[in-house]
Amino acid sequence: MVFHMVNRKGKRNRKFNGTRNHGKGNAKNRRGKGGKGGWGRAGTHKHRFTYITRYERHWMSHGGRFGFANQNARAELPVINLYEIDQLARNGKVEKQEGKLTFDFDGKVLGTGSITFPIVVRAVCFSEKAKEKLKACGGSAVESAPAAEEAKPAKKAE
Repeated sequence: MVFHMVNRKGKRNRKFNGTRNHGKGNAKNRRGKGGKGGWGRAGTHKHRFTYITRYERHWMSHGGRFGFANQNARAELPVINLYEIDQLARNGKVEKQEGKLTFDFDGKVLGTGSITFPIVVRAVCFSEKAKEKLKACGGSAVESAPAAEEAKPAKKAE
């Protein structure tokens, strides 16, 4: 004797018309995001990924980041210490301009270590200790704008 599966005519929810919760238990069971496997955006790269890619493509296209920009976020500046500049000068990797050793750096110079050469250092900013140590050895600290800002053209006056 062979049994065949009976094709269901119509949608499954037709069967549950007139029942309060469509066979899913208490009315409070299936509320909110918690009923979908986690709170909020939980599982958007795991078990809810297919839902997100199908129905919330706009959210995915922004990488899941909407809303306000973080005003406290700072641009990270590269840093270098004085002892590193001193090592570069010892190895002959610091160039001479107008008879003085000069070192250009697009970041912040920190005052760790000692410096033995009188070097003119150009950088975005310096720590107080770095300025003191450079002046003490006969060098100088020259603050300059970052390279990215110098490349921008000036606005024309209307």
